Amino acid sequence: MGIYDTQGRIFDIQRFSIHDGPGIRTIVFLKGCVLRCRWCCNPESQEYKIQELVRGGKKEIVGRDVTVREVMEEIEKDAPYYERSGGGVTLSGGEALCQPDFAAAIFKACHDYGINTAIETTGYAKKEVLDKVIPHVDYVLMDIKHVDSKKHEAFTGKPNELILENANYIASMAQDMTVRVPVIPTFNDTPEEIRAIAKFAARLPGVMKLHLLPYHRLGRDKYTGLGREYTLDSIEPMPQEKINTLYEAATESGLLVQIGG
Repeated sequence: MGIYDTQGRIFDIQRFSIHDGPGIRTIVFLKGCVLRCRWCCNPESQEYKIQELVRGGKKEIVGRDVTVREVMEEIEKDAPYYERSGGGVTLSGGEALCQPDFAAAIFKACHDYGINTAIETTGYAKKEVLDKVIPHVDYVLMDIKHVDSKKHEAFTGKPNELILENANYIASMAQDMTVRVPVIPTFNDTPEEIRAIAKFAARLPGVMKLHLLPYHRLGRDKYTGLGREYTLDSIEPMPQEKINTLYEAATESGLLVQIGG
């Protein structure tokens, strides 16, 4: 079976994105994730199984099985935009590393067509998975959510030792890597916590950029639609003044820091 016949499970393809890597990009959202981050804005991505989501009073089926060939048919539609903007394709989720054969096949197919590749990842995977996927990625966007393992586990369901270990490994392989930090009130929104994450990121080989992603509630209604509780319902988005304070703490690392991205 060739790479174009490789099958995987996705729940969305989003075109004309400008926030998930350089240029204009097509984002392919894969089903399945090991973590259960309380703030996740795509809760429908966490389970690998195909689900039913109620949105606006209407039932939707979330998840479908596709081949790489079918995905590439969508990706190729915007090839002129990738060329003009320096964009390409980003795999997101969920966690694309949970479907390594499918992810690697998409990346290889994109390179067949001269299309830039990127991945948004938690880095929670075995090294053999990283070896299979990361060499085919032009740009890595990796989340580092906390340096304290117990707090990381309390808010995501998993400790962070593997993630921090893999951050070094991925950075050593990546052509270009940016660390991203979802900034969540009550979890990691103090200058001390952001400073510690930025300091860790600054030690990763070749990493020069850090993006702070302020908390928002855009996915809250999806939890209701899935019959799940949104446990951060009492948390308010941060005021700009606080975001600016955290930005200043992060810049002490010497990294190029930006809000959003």
